[in-house]
Amino acid sequence: MNNIRNSVRLVGHLGADPEFKKLDNGSALTKVRLATNEYYKGKDGEKMTTTHWHSCIAWGKTAELMNQYLKKGQEVIFSGRLNYNSYQDKDGNNRQKTEIIVNEFSKIGKKDA
Repeated sequence: MNNIRNSVRLVGHLGADPEFKKLDNGSALTKVRLATNEYYKGKDGEKMTTTHWHSCIAWGKTAELMNQYLKKGQEVIFSGRLNYNSYQDKDGNNRQKTEIIVNEFSKIGKKDA
């Protein structure tokens, strides 16, 4: 029940192939960018699309499976939680980054994609 408090589910397309890393401590890490689209009608009735990009990361077995099975352009469902990071950029400016920590994923759409 506790993981319901910070949960997110996104359906979108991968913007690139997963970036997989094996860290010095043996942990597996995969990073991907996910595009989600919102469709609506503009003032003149024209169909409009807004695309949002999300930074998604996975650890351990989930990271290994994402690296093995996912490719650029595939439509996927990611389930996980939001994570917020604060850092200073190279110019000393304070920045914030929001990431999705992926716990589960499913491929959807075409089988051969």
